[in-house]
Amino acid sequence: MGKYGSGDTKWFVHDRFGMFIHWGLYSMLARHEWVRNTEQISNEEYQVYFDLFNPDLFCPQEWARAAREAGMKYFVITTKHHEGFCLWDTKYTDYKVTNTPIGRDLLREVVDAFRAEGLRVGFYYSLLDWHHPDFTLDCLHPMRTRVKAEEFNRGRDMRRYAQYMRDQVTELLTQYGKIDVMWFDFSYPERGKGHEQWESEELIRLVRRLQPDIVVDNRLDLPGSGDIQTPEQFTPDAGLVDEEGKPVVWEGCQTFSGSWGYFRDEASWKSVKMCIEMLINHVSRGGNLLMNVGPTSRGYIDDRAMARLAGFGAWMKYNSRSIYGCGPAPADMVAPPDCRYTYNAETKRLYLHCFAWPFRHVHLQGLCGRIRYAQLLADGSEIKIRDEVLPENSNLNSRTPGGALTLELPVVLPGQGTEVPVIELFLK
Repeated sequence: MGKYGSGDTKWFVHDRFGMFIHWGLYSMLARHEWVRNTEQISNEEYQVYFDLFNPDLFCPQEWARAAREAGMKYFVITTKHHEGFCLWDTKYTDYKVTNTPIGRDLLREVVDAFRAEGLRVGFYYSLLDWHHPDFTLDCLHPMRTRVKAEEFNRGRDMRRYAQYMRDQVTELLTQYGKIDVMWFDFSYPERGKGHEQWESEELIRLVRRLQPDIVVDNRLDLPGSGDIQTPEQFTPDAGLVDEEGKPVVWEGCQTFSGSWGYFRDEASWKSVKMCIEMLINHVSRGGNLLMNVGPTSRGYIDDRAMARLAGFGAWMKYNSRSIYGCGPAPADMVAPPDCRYTYNAETKRLYLHCFAWPFRHVHLQGLCGRIRYAQLLADGSEIKIRDEVLPENSNLNSRTPGGALTLELPVVLPGQGTEVPVIELFLK
C-alpha cells in the first residue's frame, strides 16, 4: 500500500481495455481540445461556445454500446477539461452544462448509460482551469502573452482554487455511486504548478476517504499517491518498473488520431490493424490501453472513430481471451520476430499474436516439449505442433531448431478475427 493508501487494481489489470472520452465546449471549435491555449482565446471570446452548446444528437446509450461491442470494460470521461467547463450540475460554478441550451446533467446520463452496458466508471478531472477566477497566470494559460501577470493575478488565490477542486471532487465522488477510476490531469511543477498549488496531499486523502477502492492515476506530482503510471501517446518498449525494478500497474492513453477532442480536419488516423496491435503491445508489456474518442459538438461519435471501434470489436469477438486476464509471458518465453506473446497465468495459456503472418511455419524458441495443444484462436482450428529436430535428409524444408517448437501454419487464414491472427498455446 502506498503512503496515501491504494485502490483495487485487480479488476483493472484483468480487464485491460477502456474508453477515454474527451468532450467539452472545444468540440464546437473542432480543432483540438487545447485550442484555447494554442489560439490564446480569452474567456470573453470563448463565451459564445458556452452560450450555444446544444448537443441535440447526444445519445450516450450509443456511446456505451459502441464501447462494449469494442471489448472495452471501463471508461473515463472528462468531467472538466482545462477550459474549465463542467459536464455536471455542480453547485460551485455557473460554468456548467446545465446553464447551456442543452440544460441537462449530461455526466449523469453518460454514467447511467455505461453502467447499463456493464462498464466500470471513471472520471477525468483537470487540475488546470483557464476559466476560474482564482487560477493564476502561467506559461500554459491562454492569456500568457496578452496580459501582464501582476495585473492578471491580482486578487487571485490558488488556495481558494484548491478548495474549489476538493469541493467539486467531493460532488463527483458522492453523487454518482461507486466510481472506479479517478484520472487527474496534470502537474507541471517545473513550470509553476505542482503538488503545492493543487494541495495534492489533501486532495488524495479526500479521494481515498470518499472512495477507498478507487484507482487513481499518477499526475498529482505526489509520489506514493497514484496506483497507476500513465504513459501518453507512446507505447513503452517494455513493461514499466519502479525504483526497485519491480513491475508496476500502468495504462497507456492513446488516440485514434493526433487529437483528444473532436478534430474535424485531423488526417493522421491510425488504421484498425495499428489500433489492434497497439492493444496487444500494451498487454504484452503488462499494461492497459485507454483508447480515446472525441465526440462531436452535436453529441455523436463520428464515423472515423466508430469504424475503428467496430474494428476492435470484430477482432475482440474472437480473440478477447488473449487480452482479458493476460499480461506478459514468462521471461524465458521470447516471441519470434514480428510476434507478441500474452499469457494468462490462471489458465496457463500462451497467446502468439502474429503482426506479420509467416509462410507455413513459425519456430518458438524455448517451448520444445512444453505445449500440449495449439489452435488458431479465431476459429478453434488445430495448429499442428512439431518439436522434434528433423534429420538433415528430411523432405520438410523448415527444420526445427534445437530447443524450439515449430507450428505448421495454414497459408490462407479464415476471414473472421484474423486482422491480427492469434494462436492459442495450451501449456503442459
